[in-house]
Amino acid sequence: MKSLSETWFAEGRIDFELKKYTLLAYLQEVNKYFNENKLYPQLADIVFHYNNIVAFRENKKYLQEHFPKKLTGIQMEKLQLLYEKMIEDDELMTELEEIIHYSAGKIRNTIHSGTAIYEFVEENISITPIGLLPLDTQEGYFFLSSGNEKSTRVYQYRLSIFEKHDEKYRSIRTAYLDLRHRGISSTYEHIKAELIRHRKELPNPAVYSIETTLTYPVDETLLPIAKRSLVKFISTAS
Repeated sequence: MKSLSETWFAEGRIDFELKKYTLLAYLQEVNKYFNENKLYPQLADIVFHYNNIVAFRENKKYLQEHFPKKLTGIQMEKLQLLYEKMIEDDELMTELEEIIHYSAGKIRNTIHSGTAIYEFVEENISITPIGLLPLDTQEGYFFLSSGNEKSTRVYQYRLSIFEKHDEKYRSIRTAYLDLRHRGISSTYEHIKAELIRHRKELPNPAVYSIETTLTYPVDETLLPIAKRSLVKFISTAS
């Protein structure tokens, strides 16, 4: 999918109709994915664009403080020059404010569509520890099962903590390991025992099953939401 550039509303000719067409074409593409229940990376991308234009509407310093990694120095300089030009040009300021006001509303509506899918999936996910959990649950495995399939995807995970703006956040890194068939002789406990036997680097891992009856796309929707749900689950339990 072709995304908007980070400074799309400030590039080229500042014309409401032109920017409106650019935005609507982008949102049409995003909604096409949402209609297929595919959330990522589209949802994260559109949330960024919403925060970006709202931040610019507030002031350029807010933008610089909150998006240092996403925007390059050249892009920041472009936005700062435009902001200064807006102050001196009432007509340009009015045009850009109209673009931003319109865009914020349209993007917000599309975000609501995506978050509705996210919340529905999140509500239909169940997480269960497999066996006894060790004291350290920052690293281990999880099994992702969806729909009525008799198979489960096996992932290794590792949690880490990072700081941003004096606040601590947890992130999760995952690696796909295998696809296992589940049955009477191959339960979650059996799969866990095999992992411990064959992967000596984690002799006492935390292991979770993540299940949903939904058959949504795995990589674009189920896996990203499962990962965030697992982080929340572990953080709440610890």
